[in-house]
Amino acid sequence: MRFTNRNEIKVVPSIYIVLVAVFITNIFVNIEVALSSDSEQHLTFGHILPNIVTLVLALYIHRIGQTFDFDSDGETLNFKNNGVFFSKFMEYRVKKAEFPKRKLGKFKFVDYGIYSALTIYIRSRRKRGFRKYTFNTTFLTRKKKKGMVNALNKVLETTPKVTA
Repeated sequence: MRFTNRNEIKVVPSIYIVLVAVFITNIFVNIEVALSSDSEQHLTFGHILPNIVTLVLALYIHRIGQTFDFDSDGETLNFKNNGVFFSKFMEYRVKKAEFPKRKLGKFKFVDYGIYSALTIYIRSRRKRGFRKYTFNTTFLTRKKKKGMVNALNKVLETTPKVTA
């Protein structure tokens, strides 16, 4: 099965633009308030609070605003996270994992509503234990998340268990 969130992620650049516009507008308002000659107007924490909130929202959107691709067709499992803005020109913030299905040890999927992530554990010959990869799946729809979890459970059921 193949899943991607390219259609859902198209809203992220618009959110960035709105947050930058709000941030810059509030900075200019704060400058006007600070430079005004009225003794009644003073720059208070209430004037700076919208900039702090906007900055926190922008950092959160930057953290979760990633494309996610999942492919379980064939003999390999492919996972990929990539940034949103410059992804057409270059790959940045890239996290990839491509491995045979038999190497999937286990996986853990967490969904907190405003953030969801998939953590996979891969068996490795070089290292004892598992290698851990975490992928951001926040902008996947519920149906795609459920289908991905079902596909990974199916892979775990069909692969033979390693006995020592």
